[in-house]
Order: sequence, then C-alpha cells, then structure tokens
Amino acid sequence: MTTAKVCHIVLTPARLQDLEALVALRIAAMRASLERIGRFDPVRSRERFVAGFTPEETRHIEFGGERVGFVVVKVCNEGLLLDHLYIHPDFQGRGFGAAVLQQVFARADDAALPVRVGALRGSDSNRFYQRHGFVLVDESEWDIYYMRDAGPC
Repeated sequence: MTTAKVCHIVLTPARLQDLEALVALRIAAMRASLERIGRFDPVRSRERFVAGFTPEETRHIEFGGERVGFVVVKVCNEGLLLDHLYIHPDFQGRGFGAAVLQQVFARADDAALPVRVGALRGSDSNRFYQRHGFVLVDESEWDIYYMRDAGPC
C-alpha cells in the first residue's frame, strides 16, 4: 500500500443496485471505531444505512477506476449535511477523504451554505473533520456534531 497523497478523484452516481456494496463498505470502514466503543453490530449498521439510503444523493468515490469509498451529501434547511463519508480501510490515510471534502466545500461555498457533519464519539474521523475546519457544535451519547460555516458567495 502506498502512502502517496491523492490529487484526483471522481465522484460517480450510485444506483439502487449498489446498496449491498455500500453497506459492506460502510461496515468495513466503521468496524474498528464501533468495536472500540463496544457497539459493533453489522445488522444494526445495515438497518440504519438502508433506512436513509437515497441513491440520488450518494456518490461513489473512485480513483484510477477503482471504488475506494462513498459520500452522501444532502441538502437541508441548515445548508448541506455530509451524511456519510466512508473510505475503505485499505485506502484510508491517502488523501481521499480530504479530496472529497474539497469538492463538498466547493459546492457549499458556491451556494454560501454551511456544512454539517456528525462523527462517532472516539472515531478518528473527529480529528479529520476538525483538521478540515469543522467546529464542534453539539454532542450526544454516541456522536459529536460539527459545522463548517458558509464560505463567501
């Protein structure tokens, strides 16, 4: 596995037929974090994802023709919700998440919208989001919620 930083990713639309592959990727990406806090349950993880799955808001993250993750961005009253951002464990730490955030931020900034995101308490994703300008705005028993203010018009 190389540690070279990524410079170019492609986001491609997901389809309903991709559901099981997305569920498997989500479980693989979250497993370690959920196991650390004693909450790993693949059945619950699948059910939670399936309940909110919207193919039209879901994009595969591809690099060099290979699917390395997926992202879900939803428009809501408060701006954009970064509902899911998962990179397969084999590809983490190589800049894919940061490259996706650049595209999400560009979309948000073009529309002068803030971006919200939630992260599992104890997950490495908390440091990732803070490093990329998200600020803590709320907490619950299992999750921490962040906001990135709207960029200039």
